[in-house]
Amino acid sequence: MDHCVLSNGTVWLSAPKTHDIDTITEICQEPSIGEWTTIPVPYERENAETFITDIVETGWAGRSPTWAVRLHADGPVAGMIGLAENDASAAEIGFWLGRAHRSRGLMTQAVSLVCDFGFRTDGMALKRINWRGFVGNYASAAVARRAGFQYEGRSRLGSVQRGARRDHWLAARLSTDPPGPATGWPVEFDHGHPR
Repeated sequence: MDHCVLSNGTVWLSAPKTHDIDTITEICQEPSIGEWTTIPVPYERENAETFITDIVETGWAGRSPTWAVRLHADGPVAGMIGLAENDASAAEIGFWLGRAHRSRGLMTQAVSLVCDFGFRTDGMALKRINWRGFVGNYASAAVARRAGFQYEGRSRLGSVQRGARRDHWLAARLSTDPPGPATGWPVEFDHGHPR
């Protein structure tokens, strides 16, 4: 798959490169990113180098693209978003955003851009995009919900994070679903805490 840039004029998504390694390393020191993702903790510069060579480059060579979220076409990394292929018609979305850029709707815009690309016939022609979030990650759930993902349930000990099993929530958006926001999520997600 060829690298492609996605933008709506507010966020720019482009493949992260070696010149982004130091910024990626710095942002991945934020405790909240390690808490809710599967990145190594502690996160070292070597981890960012491996991410670029083994995940990003390999992913674009196949059908698992990763984009850096930027606030300008050539700006520094503010976050990361990607699609991991499940099969020819389905993928899983994953994302993180540095704390300095949160609560501005930037990740919701990025998720919408990636979903649009994923569903387009001249993109990946997907039928389904999955989202998984560790139980308790209400911020990620809010992004998925705003981007049109339908809640599908909770998987008990359904994910592994650094060798430990954790419960996760599951939601998905189909190519036939409207872009969002989605209805039908449990009431606990209305206020970001369990009832």
